[in-house]
Amino acid sequence: MPQSTPNSASTMLQVECLHKTFHAGTADERVAIDGVSLELNQGDFVVVVGGNGAGKSTLLSMLAGEVLPDSGSIRVNGVNVTPLGTHLRAKYIARVFQDPSIGTAAALNIEENLAVAALRGQRRTFGRGLTSAQAREFQQRLGTFGLGLENRMKAQAGLLSGGQRQALSLLMAVLREPQLLLLDEHTAALDPRTAEAVMRVTSQVVDQAGLTTLMVTHNMHHALQYGNRLIMMRHGAVVADLSLEQKRRMTVEKLIAAFDDENPSLRMVSA
Repeated sequence: MPQSTPNSASTMLQVECLHKTFHAGTADERVAIDGVSLELNQGDFVVVVGGNGAGKSTLLSMLAGEVLPDSGSIRVNGVNVTPLGTHLRAKYIARVFQDPSIGTAAALNIEENLAVAALRGQRRTFGRGLTSAQAREFQQRLGTFGLGLENRMKAQAGLLSGGQRQALSLLMAVLREPQLLLLDEHTAALDPRTAEAVMRVTSQVVDQAGLTTLMVTHNMHHALQYGNRLIMMRHGAVVADLSLEQKRRMTVEKLIAAFDDENPSLRMVSA
């Protein structure tokens, strides 16, 4: 089932009072994140929705270390990663972007991309590829996706379809079993049929590994179909936080209507 309940109550992500203002003190000053506090337990699959400029992608960028907060803290499995950049956070956090080309190297073949991903967060050594055992394992895992990737291990990533490339990006992101997986509108650039296939693969990968996951999406059907929790953001703040049971009582129409509510939490929790 796409919706699942985590098995453990241990805290994997703890965000406390994050603030971020861009171009502070100028005419272009913009508050991007305004006091966000958030906790994810081990195995949580949390979906984040909100209008353009709500702060969703900025929040993910702060969690990934691409944008450092003005104040506040971020802990992953108890480790304070707040001052760390993206490279040092790579051992804890993986991210899949909207653009399928970002997560893969177009000139490398599937096997070579996986070899690079297998070293993520470690000191790199030149000339190291996949062992025969690793190649067989990854080929088998790709086969479970049902996208034909297992038969194209020597194909350049740049020759793959958008859906195939995004599925490869997803596998690359989770190879080293990150403690936190960030999905930043990772189906937005795909056609509807391919987006459904990638979401099926996503659910499969997340469930099998029990990954703690934060997914940003503009697809309201996916927002209600996947994950065990739903968060809505507006003006850089969390304005609603729904449990799995509350999500199950929601409809797409009510969720869309909540975007325009003065207090969306009231409409959503009473759905």
